[in-house]
Amino acid sequence: MAVKAVLFLNALIASIWCAPSRRCEPGEEILGWCKPPVEHKPKCSEVVLGSCDDMPYTHTVFPNLVGQRHREDVEASVEYLLLSVVRSLLNGECSPELRMLGCSVLAPRCQDGRPTRPCRHVCEAVRRRCEHGFDTIRMAWPYFLDCDRFFVSEEEGCYDPLEGLRGEETPEMLAASVAPQESATILQFVYHTHTQLLNTLKRTAAHCPDIARTYTIGRSSEGKDLTVIEFSSNPGQHDILEPEVKYVANMHGNEALGRELLIYLAQYLCSEYLLGNARVQTLVNSTRIHLLPSMNPDGYEIASAEAQQGGDIDYDEEGRYEGFMTGRGNGQNIDLNRNFPDLTSIAYSRRRHRYYRTDHIPIPDAYWFGKTVAPETYAVMKWIRSIPFVLSASLHGGDLLVSYPYDLSKHPQEENLMSPTPDEQVFKQLARVYADSHRTMTSHHTEPCGSDFTDRGGIINGAQWYSIRGGMADFNYLHTNCFELTVELGCDKFPPEEELYNDWQDNKEALLSFLEAVHRGIKGLVMDEEGRGIKGAVISVKGIRHDITTAENGDYWRLLTPGIHIVTASARGYVRSMKKVYLPARLQKAGRVDFTLKKAPLDLDEDDYVPAIPSTYERFDPYNQFARYNVRDVAESGIERQENPWWWSYFARSTGTAPNWLLKVD
Repeated sequence: MAVKAVLFLNALIASIWCAPSRRCEPGEEILGWCKPPVEHKPKCSEVVLGSCDDMPYTHTVFPNLVGQRHREDVEASVEYLLLSVVRSLLNGECSPELRMLGCSVLAPRCQDGRPTRPCRHVCEAVRRRCEHGFDTIRMAWPYFLDCDRFFVSEEEGCYDPLEGLRGEETPEMLAASVAPQESATILQFVYHTHTQLLNTLKRTAAHCPDIARTYTIGRSSEGKDLTVIEFSSNPGQHDILEPEVKYVANMHGNEALGRELLIYLAQYLCSEYLLGNARVQTLVNSTRIHLLPSMNPDGYEIASAEAQQGGDIDYDEEGRYEGFMTGRGNGQNIDLNRNFPDLTSIAYSRRRHRYYRTDHIPIPDAYWFGKTVAPETYAVMKWIRSIPFVLSASLHGGDLLVSYPYDLSKHPQEENLMSPTPDEQVFKQLARVYADSHRTMTSHHTEPCGSDFTDRGGIINGAQWYSIRGGMADFNYLHTNCFELTVELGCDKFPPEEELYNDWQDNKEALLSFLEAVHRGIKGLVMDEEGRGIKGAVISVKGIRHDITTAENGDYWRLLTPGIHIVTASARGYVRSMKKVYLPARLQKAGRVDFTLKKAPLDLDEDDYVPAIPSTYERFDPYNQFARYNVRDVAESGIERQENPWWWSYFARSTGTAPNWLLKVD
């Protein structure tokens, strides 16, 4: 019995001795019933963190300002990893200020064994200048850079963590720091999935609601939205005398560069407008811009999977580089740039008629029965019929040049025959705008993809390059007022991500200059004697057998080259009016030429013939062959799947944690 009692007491003593420590109650410490916790007095130690070795002090202390107790805790943390890569994340923006500001929290300056807090005004200045960079990549401002929580005022004895950085500045740098800082747009040069594309466009429009909106023109064969982002001073509405211009990319799914360039362009226009870029503000305030980054999202998904697996490089019969062939067509394996109505053959067949026209040619009924019309083609045709577009470019890949209509050879037996439109000189002028503004397109030092087009200035007539039937550019020109060109962005249709930055730099100025080119030529109003606009009035230019028509409110835009032009406005029931127009070579904006038409007498002779749009022009899918393309799944139309940003997986995998504090809440 005594033995059992001894064993019980030993066990009891051991359990008390090994029990977790607790806070001593009053009087217990004196009686020896508990021991006070041992407090580790902070000690100053050398800064040995690689990303913080250039701070204006040499000693730090732990725990740091966020409670990390040891250097190893800091090095394993998401906070420290962020400081290590923030320069790359923001493309060098705000470097090294952000890193040093973070180091002042994770490795604070030690004074008398205690951490000294950095100055709040320094934090606030850096945040004002750099927060937009985090917004751009959908990253929240880091919690450990909370200026109110971890920084203090000068009255509380703070220090400037950027003191060492400023000590290295030259007088020129110091003078620049006094001037207002001009923030730059930060872009992430990565490929986007279709969901990421949609989310990026929607976020961009939400970030600039006064100048941007997104809308959908239809769906792909596999049900993906064909989403457009629009920029203007009055998004969603056509303003009188404001020209409409569009970019279309990724028509061939395996030609991916144009898709990304338009995503970058959308972000650039939004950001630079808000940052006060005068050029961008002028462009957006005077132009209605429409960007369709992907006309063929189904093909892109196939091509993207092929590119990631490393597909074979192909060449066509002429030796032209084709890149990855998989994904060129849509989900039905239809080449969308051969799927439009062949109006060019109709124009050729009528060119000897006295009153033949090369504009507003109706879509023949046979088109709707003779071939499978892709839903993407159907959507784009409805789109360009519904908006009075003036200028357009379709972005492709596989070569480096700009081609212009006609794209179909005027002789069926000649595949490389120069086949000019009546607006040959206008098209050449527009093509040169893009080619001359591109960084390498006209350079003789650029390695050609196949044929060398630098002697031509990087431009060529489409049919002279190679002939295609049913192309989108010819359809735009022959069916509407819109002048469309084709831009081949480079040899590589699906370049590696590390080349996207250079590709953006090569094309940025050209993309902007081409948008500005919509303001060349003349514009104006055609009105009756009571000042009301006349819809559908015809604007003709002597010597150019291609007319354009006025929009809903009687406004028009006619792209022209510099020089003297005889311009006529006419409409059924009115006496036509003629004006002589001089356009100087250095004119930076469209000349204003208005017309007032008088009511016509009933007895017009043949010489008073007034051209008019054929009555069959309005017939579109007249037998509802493809009415199903107009049906949308209402239940899904408003759903937006959320994906984590592109950088999320890097932080999650590197640290083994889910750093939700990095995610920006929209």
